[in-house]
Formats: sequence, C-alpha cells, structure tokens
Amino acid sequence: MKKISLLFMLLGLMSCQQDDSYDPIIDNPVLALTIPADFPALNPAFEKNKPTQYGVELGKKLFFDPRLSRDNTIACATCHIQASAYADHQKQGVGIEGKVGLRNVPPIQNLAFMRHYNWDGSKLQLENQVIVPIITPEEMHSSLVEVMDKIQEDPAYVDLFQKTFGNPSITPERIYQSIAQYEYTLISADSKYDRVKRKEAVFTPLENKGNALFTQHCASCHSGALFTDQSFRNIGFPVNTDSNEAGRARVTGDLKDYMSFRVPSLRNIEYTAPYGSFGQFETLQDVLDYMDQGVLVSANLDPIFKDNSNRIPLTKEEKEALLAFMNTLSDTNFIQH
Repeated sequence: MKKISLLFMLLGLMSCQQDDSYDPIIDNPVLALTIPADFPALNPAFEKNKPTQYGVELGKKLFFDPRLSRDNTIACATCHIQASAYADHQKQGVGIEGKVGLRNVPPIQNLAFMRHYNWDGSKLQLENQVIVPIITPEEMHSSLVEVMDKIQEDPAYVDLFQKTFGNPSITPERIYQSIAQYEYTLISADSKYDRVKRKEAVFTPLENKGNALFTQHCASCHSGALFTDQSFRNIGFPVNTDSNEAGRARVTGDLKDYMSFRVPSLRNIEYTAPYGSFGQFETLQDVLDYMDQGVLVSANLDPIFKDNSNRIPLTKEEKEALLAFMNTLSDTNFIQH
C-alpha cells in the first residue's frame, strides 16, 4: 500500500513541477476576496490557484487536522493560532514530542501578497511552503505518504476533494493547493490605522506623534500597506548560539546574507509576542530598548544602524508614542472571526 502511495506521490510531485495551476470546476466558484487598493501585487502563484468555495473549506479542514503530523498531535493551527494573528507565544516553534524548532513561528496574515515565505525566504510560492512543516522533524515529522494514507478513507475528505477538484483523488499537489487557498483568504486590513486612512477614525495625539516617529525611524524597512518592504536585513539582533542559524545565508550560501532575515510585517504586532527570529524579545518595549542601547556590530549590519552608531536613539516618551502607533495596526476582527 505504501509503495503504491509513494508512486502516486511522486507522480503528483512531477505533475506539480510541470504545471502547478488548475481550473476550478463549475460547481466550485472562485471566492471574491476584498483586497485593499493600496496593497501590493498578489504573488503570481495566486493567479494559478485562486481560492474557491470548496478549496478553502478543504484547506481549512487540513489546516486544523492534527493527522498531518506523525503522531496525530500537531496541526497547522496548533502553532498558527488565530487569536495571536496566526502566530503563537513560544520563543521557538514547538512540534511533536515537545521538540523545539529553529525559529519563532511567524504570523500568516496577508500571505497572498508576499514575495517570499519563511524567515529566510526559502520558498517563493505558498504552495511549495506547505510541505516544510509536514516533513520537518522538529515540527510535524511526517510525510505526504502518511498523510494521504490517514485521510484517504475519510468520507468528509473524499467528498471535499470531489467537490474541489471534480474527482476524489487525493494527491500531494491537491493538499498543497487547498491549504494555500485557505491561507490566501487570511487578509488583515481593518485596523484602526486602516480606518484612519479611510477617514472613519482619527489618531490620538500620542498615536499621531508615534506615526511621525515611525515614518522617521522605521518606515525605510517597514514600508507600504503591509508594513514591510519584504527585503532581507541584518539588524543586529542577538544571535542564537545554540543552533546553526545563518538566516538568509542558509538559502543563498552568501556570507553577505549572514543573519539577515525577511523584514516582518508589523500588522497585528501587538498579538505576536515574543519578537525576533527566535523570540529574543518578550515585548515590543524590549525591542525598542535594545535598538536604543545599541545592536550587535557585524560586517553586513544594515545601514540604518551602521550609519547611526549602531543604534536608534529614542527617549522614553518617543518609545511610548511608537508603541501607541504600532497598536493601531491591530485588527481585532481578524483575530476573532
């Protein structure tokens, strides 16, 4: 049975490499997503895998199913918790048997508009990222063969694969596509900041001051509607000496990328503590204090620090204002519904 499943998995992977798009069937309509006009362009992969009624339902079921893990204890939703903007509050991800991962669990909001996935940008398409947590030993430590064997006799899955793809065949490609479809729908764009932009609310004087300070000190990296320029930067955060972490250099092999990480979106930052690639900071106050005191010096330290004595000097009052502004990026509807 497992040899047959492996054959189907390999065929599915070959098919995915040849053509990773699919045409929704007539009775499975494409969903109409509300996308703000100022959001960046969609990842090109989105156009080949647009969220559909049943594709999203199937993807959500898979997302919350612990059978994706080897011992049936860890689902995607175990670490990506809605109330935490689909992050969690562990310093580093915790998988099956209490195994600790390399990095902090990132939130998964607004993924349809991202150009890279994972802290080091190792994946360029969301559909290709899905396999990572399933096979990583410190996360789910399973395989697509095991996952398919577990769900192929489940009538609910058989029905949803039929409704989504026109036949009940379960393949790796279809698992990737459906989970990605669900994640594409996780759009956060209704914070106080957004309401102010729509002239439905106004900033307090403290938030206004924070907005000005943010523009001065932070917006060169945390720019645009997603509050990230999606670049990779070394900003001198403490290094995890208990791992072989190298940041973006793990992907590129270039020492110039050593300890550089994808600039995170600051949307819903209030809900996603701790902060940093491996949870170095318990609070946002800790982050601002560290930047004020001076970051680690390195050859590839980002110019925003290197050209300013390796720090961003801030008074107590300025930090208070910055925190007030960053809290306006919280989308309470996103974490509740």
